[in-house]
Amino acid sequence: MKQMAKTNTKCIAGKKGEEQAALALEAAGMEIIAKNYRSKTGEIDIIAIDGETIVFAEVKTWSVFSIEDLRYGVGKNKQQKIIKTAKFFLSENRKYSNMAIRFDVVFIKNNAIDHLASAFTECV
Repeated sequence: MKQMAKTNTKCIAGKKGEEQAALALEAAGMEIIAKNYRSKTGEIDIIAIDGETIVFAEVKTWSVFSIEDLRYGVGKNKQQKIIKTAKFFLSENRKYSNMAIRFDVVFIKNNAIDHLASAFTECV
């Protein structure tokens, strides 16, 4: 029962963090076009439009580490999964296919938000 309570608390914190991140991105002038987009390749927390750029954002909500440590929260495997999922989204939503693409990470710790734009790119 302890494990289930811990998982539920983590899930609630994650959802709250995603809402905080979406509000922060909107406050920065972005238009949110999707939240928790899922496909056979994975999930993207937030998809937004920033001017002429489509932004695929991963949200990390952690309470243990410092903001500096959070930058390590999205490893290469997770990046590749996000990139594949972004490509799938673009294949389903051709109207965005001519836009520039950016991969951001939004870190949430308590109420502090650290938005790391262009956190990673696709390696060719």
